[in-house]
Amino acid sequence: MLDLWLDASRLKTLGGASSAWPRCFRSEAIRRWNYSFQDCARSLLLPLPSPLHSPPVVMPRVPSVSPATGQPTPPEYLHTTACNFVDNAGRSVILRGVNLSGASKAPVGHTSEILDDFWESSEAGGESFVGRPLNLDDGSADIHLARLRGWGFNFLRFPITWEALEHEGPGKYDDEYIDYTIQVLEKCKEYGFRILMDPHQDCWSRFSGGSGGPFWTLAACGLNPYNITATQAAIVHCEYPLSHEPDPASLPAMVWSTNYGRLLSQTIFTLFFAGRTFAPDCIIDGVNIQDYLQGHYIAAVGRLADRIREHDGGSLYESCAVVGWDTMNEPFEGLCGWDDLNLNPIKQGSTLKKGTYPTPAQSFRLGMGQAQTVENWSFGAMGPSKNGTVTIDPKGHKIWVEPLSPDEGKDQQAALDNEVADRPRRWGELPDGTHPRWGWRRDVQKWPLGTCVWALHGVWDLETGFVLRPDYFRFHPITGEEVEFITDFWKPHFIAYKARISKSHPEAVWFIQPPVFARPPEIEDDVLKGRCAYSTHYYDGLTLLTRHWNWFNADALGLLRGKYSSTLAAVKIGEPAIRKSLQDQLGMLKDDSKILAGPGYPTVIGEIGIPYDMDGKKSYGWTDGGKYKGDYSNQLKALDASLNACDGGNCLNFTVWNFVPDDHTHEWGDGWNMEDLSLWSRADVWEKRRREDDEGKRRRRKVKAKASQESVLLNGQPMRSGDGSRISLVSQNDSPKPTSKQLKPSLAMVAAASSLSLATLGTATATLTSDSSSTLDSEFNGTDEERNRLRLLGWHTNPFDFLSDGARAVKAFARPFPEKTVGSPKNIQFDVGKAIFKCTIVVTADDRLRAENRLGGISTEDGEEPLGTEIFLPLIHFAHPRLLDSPSKKRSKGYRSTVALSQASLLQSKGSFLASTSTITATSPPIMRRPSPRPADSGLAGISEDGVVNGTASPALTDSPVPPSSDFKMGSIATAVKTRVPVVGAVPILNSNQPYPSLAIQRPAKPVRTYSAESGVSTLSAVSTSVTGKGTGVPHPVVPGVEDDGEDLIDIEVKVSEGTWRIEGQKLIWWYDVPAGAEGPGDGEGSTVKEVTIEVRRRGGVVKSKVMKRREEEASTWCETLCDEGVGCRVI
Repeated sequence: MLDLWLDASRLKTLGGASSAWPRCFRSEAIRRWNYSFQDCARSLLLPLPSPLHSPPVVMPRVPSVSPATGQPTPPEYLHTTACNFVDNAGRSVILRGVNLSGASKAPVGHTSEILDDFWESSEAGGESFVGRPLNLDDGSADIHLARLRGWGFNFLRFPITWEALEHEGPGKYDDEYIDYTIQVLEKCKEYGFRILMDPHQDCWSRFSGGSGGPFWTLAACGLNPYNITATQAAIVHCEYPLSHEPDPASLPAMVWSTNYGRLLSQTIFTLFFAGRTFAPDCIIDGVNIQDYLQGHYIAAVGRLADRIREHDGGSLYESCAVVGWDTMNEPFEGLCGWDDLNLNPIKQGSTLKKGTYPTPAQSFRLGMGQAQTVENWSFGAMGPSKNGTVTIDPKGHKIWVEPLSPDEGKDQQAALDNEVADRPRRWGELPDGTHPRWGWRRDVQKWPLGTCVWALHGVWDLETGFVLRPDYFRFHPITGEEVEFITDFWKPHFIAYKARISKSHPEAVWFIQPPVFARPPEIEDDVLKGRCAYSTHYYDGLTLLTRHWNWFNADALGLLRGKYSSTLAAVKIGEPAIRKSLQDQLGMLKDDSKILAGPGYPTVIGEIGIPYDMDGKKSYGWTDGGKYKGDYSNQLKALDASLNACDGGNCLNFTVWNFVPDDHTHEWGDGWNMEDLSLWSRADVWEKRRREDDEGKRRRRKVKAKASQESVLLNGQPMRSGDGSRISLVSQNDSPKPTSKQLKPSLAMVAAASSLSLATLGTATATLTSDSSSTLDSEFNGTDEERNRLRLLGWHTNPFDFLSDGARAVKAFARPFPEKTVGSPKNIQFDVGKAIFKCTIVVTADDRLRAENRLGGISTEDGEEPLGTEIFLPLIHFAHPRLLDSPSKKRSKGYRSTVALSQASLLQSKGSFLASTSTITATSPPIMRRPSPRPADSGLAGISEDGVVNGTASPALTDSPVPPSSDFKMGSIATAVKTRVPVVGAVPILNSNQPYPSLAIQRPAKPVRTYSAESGVSTLSAVSTSVTGKGTGVPHPVVPGVEDDGEDLIDIEVKVSEGTWRIEGQKLIWWYDVPAGAEGPGDGEGSTVKEVTIEVRRRGGVVKSKVMKRREEEASTWCETLCDEGVGCRVI
């Protein structure tokens, strides 16, 4: 078990010299954090909205000017203060989302298992990453972004790689990709996302078994990538296990992370961060290799930052859509701080022990082509165990590249001059150190090619293989002082990186990410300037490695931080203990943010997630005869445990790893090193599974028929295929081969995107027109192929089906949470098994909105609604029963007739309203009636049998900022927009008050119920939204094809300690009083601090898994729902 927790401590990125970790944690700079827990708790009390009767107060914690630039803050500004993100009105903001996407690690069509043209195209200048992460040509981008917003995500971590920016050579930037990236960012902005730019890497580069750096960086370091596999300097997926006999499907789980314990990553990260210190003779283009690599890396990211600034007057920055920049993803220490090069660390804290496990000294010798016998390790349920030794024989092949001969140099130059059509046998450097392909000049007097750089610096002897200075990387070669990676090497790099990006994005929030589980350094406030967040990663390592949800686990971080006196005490038995341990570990990581100087910065868990290919891919139907196909119950338990750790008292921001829009398959997972962590998969789309099942049935029938024919006796013996083809046919894999190609663009798909981006699921930037009827009749005459594409993207008119289709363990990650709180969230609890959500918020007398931002909600008859606390309530958990009725049941009750009438009413609507230069048409359905209220002592504020939601018995509420209301009566609304997909009905699904709309739109009045905890009575008021500029609300989007009965998407019972609330789509908006500020203890009258609580549960109980399964089995496509067989299509 000792090894188990240490493996679990790194897992996803297992980097760093283990001997450096204790010094990292012991360093004096790190230990100087006397910020007590009580101090942080006090600082969590943020400015909150004031009641309407209170005088306006401008809170000092939410300044009117930027701490970074001194300029006035725009309405969209996001502050980082008091351990929270805070909007410009003073509400605490929780950012939760997903990494978009893991597919961005490689170009389109080159997932990691593909060897064809892998080396050749890269050496020729690489391939464009246009198309990563979203396809903007076929309409699928809108569907995917709408899906993410529908799940409740408001935040995207956006991985980009250095290779994508500068793959053509040093200083040659891919501006086409940069322009494409800006288009994707704009699309994300339209859907209301805030975005974190993530310069991503794993194990340095795709060409060293990971992602990140361009191919030419390996050549710049003197490495020969063609001998990586022979020397085991890294494990490269497409060449595993042998470059001449690859079998990429056999790559063991997470073995890619052992590259952090192999020569290439250990060397190149040391050169990148500490080349001046440990490799002073490595000079290229007149500078040390450290400056050369860092200079190009920072310049490439700076190029992207510049182009974002130049786009549309810098609107992506000004709107705070692009919130800020991550530092290098999961930086690795290389060899910095290694105690003894002849030994691997005894404790498992730096590198996963799985497969071959050479020491650094053995790696040096392997790199020079010398055979070595190394340890071999396996990993089981109880952790890693040594299972013998393995001899690796490179047969003289070296990782260090030799210079070209004169003849080879001539061939290379001729190819560059286009004098010959064929590529040279290999690209390389001339004897004088110049590289005709990449353009640099190496100082060959100090740094001759073909020799290990560490032998050149006297670390070991080439002739004998003896290590001359085993502790070379532990001490500074000149000063003799013990080095500390984060303070001595990482921090100076961060300061240089920040200085460059700040030129283009001075208001950026800097997401500080040291090596995994390492505490950050103390960074001066004059560097951070009040714009910072601590960004760390966490994975349940045991689940990630064993691909199994276990009944036991270990507190990895607690052991690493000295929480336990023995390893046994860190073992956690049973699910409750495991869940509590995970939550405690994330709490420890959150406490690390206190080390950073400043006003107290928020914490973001930048990566967290679980593998979906558990238990031999049981959920994919690969075991037990397919019995468990589509069953993600174990994945739900594992992911819920991890994301629950972000709740509780932690109240953390996070971005789950990850969402793969196009390339995910059951065979190859996310398309990178057999990882399989995507929340959604095309392979799990219901339509695709149905077709695979149908195809399997057809094949089985065909086999059965053939077997029947072959059973005819010939000379008394049954006929059989001599080549065994019948057996082959039965046993072959029915799944289609994975493909990396994007869908072919089509007008119908682009049209579908138009509908999804405005009328359906989320943005307010498409042009609205009044010719929707002609559009519906004439423009949507899509072919079967085009309709099939919609189905295979998981598109449904029922929002519950749309958000469920293709999602894996969706109940675990589509979670309720307080997105914006008047006050500071103190505790978040969600029981996924019972669909019960509870939240406690701390409110103080100082918590008042800035005067100019107190209002800003939707417009009502009596004025503008005040801002309140906004809680996301996913319909996945709280869906109205009408969304769960089976399609066959709906049809039997005349559902099609109802929808057809709604469609006819839509196309013949009389009323209209103006939206900029466009027109939207509204119907006039029957009037809704206000029923009588439920008894006030019902306990929960829910909807009564006749439709009214009642408040709970609660303390008296006086002068509370309740939104205006009246007895206004109005029916539901159907909205027609320019679309090629039929629009029927109007039900809000995404209800974000986007902080950065680009089109002024006015909504028609709609009835809104407001519920009071004091009176227990619901009130209807006519509410309309007017969007006139940045920072104000936008129309709530609608979902076509749902019965337009004016009811909510969710059916809930609510219990609040005080105040009033209402539901809009998947959002609950809650208003309550703020303490007056008089002296007084406790939560009573006159207190300066109080707590307010809310509890939400689904009326009728949790949506059961069998209901979701029935939806999958019976859900029809939109055309099948609307149209009767034999009657013809009612839509087109």
